[in-house]
Amino acid sequence: MTQYLEFDFNIEPVEPWSEILMAELIELGFDSFTEKNNGILAYIQSDLFNEEALKIKSLLNHQEVKVSYTFKKMPNINWNEEWEKNFQPINVENKVLIRAEFHQPQGFEEEIIIQPKMSFGTGHHATTYLMIQQMLDMDFKGKKVLDMGCGTSVLAIYAGKKGASDILGIDIDEWAVENSRENAERNNISMRVELGTADQLDTTLYDIILANINRNILISDIPRYVKVLKPGGQLLLSGLCFFDEEDILQVCEGQKLRLHKKLQREEWISLLLSK
Repeated sequence: MTQYLEFDFNIEPVEPWSEILMAELIELGFDSFTEKNNGILAYIQSDLFNEEALKIKSLLNHQEVKVSYTFKKMPNINWNEEWEKNFQPINVENKVLIRAEFHQPQGFEEEIIIQPKMSFGTGHHATTYLMIQQMLDMDFKGKKVLDMGCGTSVLAIYAGKKGASDILGIDIDEWAVENSRENAERNNISMRVELGTADQLDTTLYDIILANINRNILISDIPRYVKVLKPGGQLLLSGLCFFDEEDILQVCEGQKLRLHKKLQREEWISLLLSK
């Protein structure tokens, strides 16, 4: 059974810095968070933890906020059962419901059923919400779609429900590939899922590319996305905090992408661009 570490971060002041710290921790491999009055609890697999990398993160050395932490090993218990006790359905604009199999249907226009194989679940939902919110008004009928960093494949599945004809999900984690295939089957969506990164993209062109990842990966991979995006195609990005916007748009402008729509939820943003 996977050994996890629990980090207890005290943050002063808590707002808006707790969300910013979570964004930085995600880049280091932390996969779930719980808010508390004076900070957050954060969780990471022990074999992924790099204390030196944590110590140099910008927020731990920022003049406007004070961050301290302690950590401990977590007991080896069934975290999937713990996830089931705490996971709440995600309601996007009263139109799309993201729920687990053990939740009852609620009569939404679309319901996406997932069962993550992660030890702690999805961590935060704001970026998933933003991506689905953007997708509500997008045309997927007959489109060829690429979901980069697909995770549980919520986005790819929703694209399929909106009529996408050809869907590929790619993720760097083996659990995500297996989980995506199972979730696609749960939702009666036909899609392919591959293990890998943007480096393996070939000459196949896509109408729509979805990428809910993080700032550093997006900055590195946006040029690769543009190469496989059809003229007039759409690129939808999230996994970004509000302070990432300038850097991301600078890369996008360098690739001659045009910004069409920006949405923000809490400290997180999503950007819809076209080629």
